[in-house]
Amino acid sequence: MKNIHTLIGILTLCFSSMSFAQATATFNASVTIIQPIGITTTSDLKFANVDAKNGGEITLSPNSTRTTSGDVALSDGGIVSAASFEITGESGYTYAVSLPGDNYVLSNGSETMEINNFTTDFNSDNTLTAGSQKINVGATLKVNPNQTPGNYVNQGGFNVTVNYN
Repeated sequence: MKNIHTLIGILTLCFSSMSFAQATATFNASVTIIQPIGITTTSDLKFANVDAKNGGEITLSPNSTRTTSGDVALSDGGIVSAASFEITGESGYTYAVSLPGDNYVLSNGSETMEINNFTTDFNSDNTLTAGSQKINVGATLKVNPNQTPGNYVNQGGFNVTVNYN
């Protein structure tokens, strides 16, 4: 019996004197809130005055230059302007631009024309400098033969979206 008590005592000492080594490290957390990216329209897309004749296309470039194809003529008068936008956000950050991608309609009552092929002078490597930057957007307008005279507008606008990369 004495041997059993001795054995139990030895085992108890072995298990009770076992300790596990441990270490602790601490860490901190932080976050930097950056200025949200924003976009503001500074000028709308304006093709100015045109004579439809037998129809064709007018392309308005991002630098506000009009060119034609087909039998449509550019007329004097009116304002020629690419759409312009001011992008604001955190200086030094890059961003991407998404343009309208489908065919849209300009209308004057029941008369319509199609607008598409939106282009921009945005460089895919654009970095915000001084917290803001300007971009311009052009498009192509399809003028139908003998288009009815009048002021044609789109009903709801076009969306240009910007996101940080």
